Amino acid sequence: MKTLYVLRHAKSSWDEAGLSDFDRPLNKRGTTTAPFMGETMASNGFEPDVIVSSPAVRARETSQLVKEAARMTVDIIFDERIYEASARTLQLVASSIDDRFESAMIVGHNPGMEGLIRLLTGKSEEMPTAALAIIDLDIEHWNEIDSGLGELRRIIRPKEEMKLEKRDQRK
Repeated sequence: MKTLYVLRHAKSSWDEAGLSDFDRPLNKRGTTTAPFMGETMASNGFEPDVIVSSPAVRARETSQLVKEAARMTVDIIFDERIYEASARTLQLVASSIDDRFESAMIVGHNPGMEGLIRLLTGKSEEMPTAALAIIDLDIEHWNEIDSGLGELRRIIRPKEEMKLEKRDQRK
């Protein structure tokens, strides 16, 4: 059994018109929600053994902020194939993860992230920025990853989670 965490990068900035899509950083909301998601992961005991991220600036920043906020000691590996990847390409990325890792987190972009969830679980789920999907895979080796082999355990969307947290704090 392997566990795949699928994290869409946090909200990025469009303030600098001259920047390429690849070079866009996180905006203020993104720099708030990424650490929030890291704290949420930590409080739920979600800690991947490795993080594999798109090298795009917004994904790099998301990966680092989540890792720091969750106090993870795992490595972040940057894989160029994740930027603008299709679901099948993301499947290939996951299939190349070292088998010594029982769990891994891929940090990337839509529409690929939603497509990967649909490919692995058969479920169509909305993945707003900084959303996290946890997928349990009935495989022993990452190279066995294939369509329909995943069970969607949970989706955490930051906006919904923040509302729940505020409601719980009022009680």
